Parts: sequence; C-alpha cells; structure tokens
Amino acid sequence: MDVSYSCNEQQAPEIVFFDLETTVPKKGGERFWVLEFGAIVVTPHKLTEIESYTTLIRPKDLSVVSVKSSRSDGITRKAVENAPSFEDVADRIFSILNGRVWAGHNIQRFDCVRIKEAFDDINRPAPVPVGIIDSLGVLTEKFGRRAGNMKMATLASYFGLGQQKHSRSLDDVRMNLEVLKHCATVLFLESSLPNMLHSKSHGSPSVMTRSRSNGKSPCKEETSRKSPPATLGYQRTVPYARGSLGKVTESVKGLLCKAQGQPPLQQLLKHSHSLLR
Repeated sequence: MDVSYSCNEQQAPEIVFFDLETTVPKKGGERFWVLEFGAIVVTPHKLTEIESYTTLIRPKDLSVVSVKSSRSDGITRKAVENAPSFEDVADRIFSILNGRVWAGHNIQRFDCVRIKEAFDDINRPAPVPVGIIDSLGVLTEKFGRRAGNMKMATLASYFGLGQQKHSRSLDDVRMNLEVLKHCATVLFLESSLPNMLHSKSHGSPSVMTRSRSNGKSPCKEETSRKSPPATLGYQRTVPYARGSLGKVTESVKGLLCKAQGQPPLQQLLKHSHSLLR
C-alpha cells in the first residue's frame, strides 16, 4: 500500500498516545472487556503535552473482572464496580481519538481492535485515526534486536527507565513515549556517527526474556493481552472493515533518515500520517 504524508506542517494533526487495560479471557470464545482507558495528547513538532485523560470502565458483567489482581496496582472488581460504563465515557474517548494520529505499543494488533469492539457494543461509530504509529512495528524494524524481546517493559529496562507497571493505562502511555524518545535519540546519534557507534553486537539480543531465563512459558496474562507475538513477524487484525492500514514496518521504513540533521523521532512523527483508504 502506498503511504501518503502531510506536506503542510502547520496543519499536522496532534498525536495521541493511548493504552487500554482489559480483562483476560480464561477460555476460548470469551472476549476482552475494556477496564481502563488512558491517553495523552501531544503536539507533533515538540511533543508538548496538551491534555491527558484516564478513566476506569465498568464492564456489563462484573463477574469477568478478577476479585484480586495478580499484579501490583492491578484493576480489581471492587475498583471498577462504581466506575462509569463505556457508554458513559464514549463521547470523551471519541473526542480524544478521532481525527488524530494514534500512537502506542502494539496498538494495531490489540488496542485499535478493542476500541472498535467497544463502540460497536453501544451501536456508535468508532473514532478514526488519520495515521498510526505503532512503536512495536517501528522499533522492531529499527531497534529491536539489540534490546531482546519487544515488550515495553524490556525496552524500558534496557534504557534504565524503571519498571513498567503495566497495570494502569496512563503510566504505560508515559513510559511508551519515554522509550520512543530514547530510541530516537540513539538512532539519531548512530546516524550522525555511523562508523563510531554502530556495533555488530547489536545483532545479538542482550536482554534475557522470562521464558528463556527459566525455561517456563510466559504467563497467560502476558501472552493473551498486549505482549508481542513470539516472532517479530506478526499478523495484525485490522479493526476497520473499509480498508487496510497497511504494514507498519513498511510504512515507516526509511522515515528516520528522510532529512539530514533532524532527530529521527521528529522525522517519524512528521512523515507518519499514513492515510486510511
């Protein structure tokens, strides 16, 4: 798919980094239910935060939410029993997402699909992005091998940014943005001094994954929600029936080198407005 980019920088849409927390299906045939939505909206040129929004969401059936979370600060049944329903917050979520560039980690495969399902449940049109930046695809193409697996927690650990809580949406959103900034800085420096900073060691993962370190498979909660697939090549579920969003790694390939003397992240955001068809 051919990718079109906005040439008028003054009209560049804002970018919304967002993340969902959901239930985890315990058996086949069960679905995911959104339990929390968190987002920050930033300007495309300076990444200045304009606004943020987060809310817990009560599912139709409270029994699908665990009484006790397996993660610290995780969402429990008690936490959402008095929260608004998705229908109650749909207008706000729509206003945050619609007509902006969507950004996040593994959002094309997971979060975009869940948003579409949630709006379908209340018989309302879902918000539509003008472009998508999936940091899983971007970093798999440009950065992934040196940092081990592509989980956000692994990338955060690689840069010494602290432990990803992976239990509340807004925390994950802010971590996602920081990881992307750090990756962009490293890539910019490497492109500026390729003979000094590039290393063959980048070809070998240096971070041990949980499954490799102890021989056990990741827990179901990790693999069934937002964890990247076991292989770097993955098949995405496209949330909108009218067309395809295209392959992220193809749409961003080469974007980090489109201009001389500018940080890769700035170029990525400048040229990443892939249009829906």
